[in-house]
Amino acid sequence: MITKPMAQITKWGQWLLMASTLTLAYSANAKVQTVDKVMAIVDDEIIMQSELSDRVSMLKKQSKGMRLPPDEVLNSQVLERLIIESIQMQMAERSGLRISDQQLNQTIANIAKQNGMTLAQFKRALEKDGVAYAMAREQIRRERILSEIQRYRVGSKIQISEQDIDGFLNSSRGKSATAEEYRLGHILIQVPGQANRDQLKKAQAKAKDLVSKLRKGADFEQTAISHSEGRNALKGGDLGWRKEAELPSLFSNVVPTLKKGGVSDPIRSASGFHIIKVTDKRGGATKMVQQTRARHILIQESEIRDAKQAKQLIDDLYKRAKKGEDFAALAQEYSDDPGSKLSGGDLNWINDGDMVPAFEKTMKATKKGQISKPFKSQFGWHILQVTDYRNKDMGEELQRNQARQILYSRQFEEELPIWLRQIRSDAYVEIKNAK
Repeated sequence: MITKPMAQITKWGQWLLMASTLTLAYSANAKVQTVDKVMAIVDDEIIMQSELSDRVSMLKKQSKGMRLPPDEVLNSQVLERLIIESIQMQMAERSGLRISDQQLNQTIANIAKQNGMTLAQFKRALEKDGVAYAMAREQIRRERILSEIQRYRVGSKIQISEQDIDGFLNSSRGKSATAEEYRLGHILIQVPGQANRDQLKKAQAKAKDLVSKLRKGADFEQTAISHSEGRNALKGGDLGWRKEAELPSLFSNVVPTLKKGGVSDPIRSASGFHIIKVTDKRGGATKMVQQTRARHILIQESEIRDAKQAKQLIDDLYKRAKKGEDFAALAQEYSDDPGSKLSGGDLNWINDGDMVPAFEKTMKATKKGQISKPFKSQFGWHILQVTDYRNKDMGEELQRNQARQILYSRQFEEELPIWLRQIRSDAYVEIKNAK
């Protein structure tokens, strides 16, 4: 345990006196009732009984029938977790790390989406579990801050070299983790176990007819529901995502030859004729991506420019650009985007999803050579010009990025517990008598 200077001890004494004053209630006959009490002192902060009780209560509500340890053990485990969190939160505070309401709202929206819910449904689910939305919201904010300080302090020390990536990609685990995956649709035209020649011809003819219709645009899911006799027929024939090594041997030579959206010829087996469609692909060493090249001008509010003036300026620049003034020159003179200003507003090649929604929506609605009308994003007012399009094979780059992320995650999980133990041993922690 680290000893603190006397001035610090005095500060804790003041806090304890204040906490004691606030948590005592006097009745008419001067009896004292304890409402709250200090459970631990952690550097410059204290952890109260109410905080521990709230966290234990939330944990029990979220356990949903899972077997938890006895209360004494659970309280001790949760208190230790709160101590570790407090140390990290104080580090974040000193570093000036904040999570804005806008960032928090987006995080909560993403959590709801990942669970297949709207925000309103997510709130109702919390209420059903007995968790107040305001409490959950602040806990999510806290977890975001903890995640960021861990990434900053631990993640920044992790270095993944190109040689590391090459070695991983050449390993059996790397090849498996980054292999191409296929989402498959399946239709089975079944034949009896002792089918005669006429029955086989009839089933094959039906399968060929369905393939022809599917290749002409017939809906695969509806066709599967109407005609397939496979186990997944009522799911529209969806077999889910399969890596090449996981494909049934019957399909292993056919699926890799199909493009996204491709439909196979009928494949004969003992059970009948199978039709396979590759509804989607991901991963692997080949992935063609459409990219857009665009440039923009960003005008933001500032100490010398209010909202009305910012809108007036972007409107004026739009008119000047439409009249033929050089877009790049206007960007160099007026744009508030330091990253693209010197290059005339050029944003280089942009993949789908790279830009914020307002920007991407406008960019996709703007034809090559055109200049968009002024629009607003979270960063300010923009006008943009689309200068070119191209298709680029991003497969190898995406594969290497995937490998880098796998290696980073592995090292992070190894280094994080070591770092947490270190900051715990370096901190001043005094656990109060719980009785």
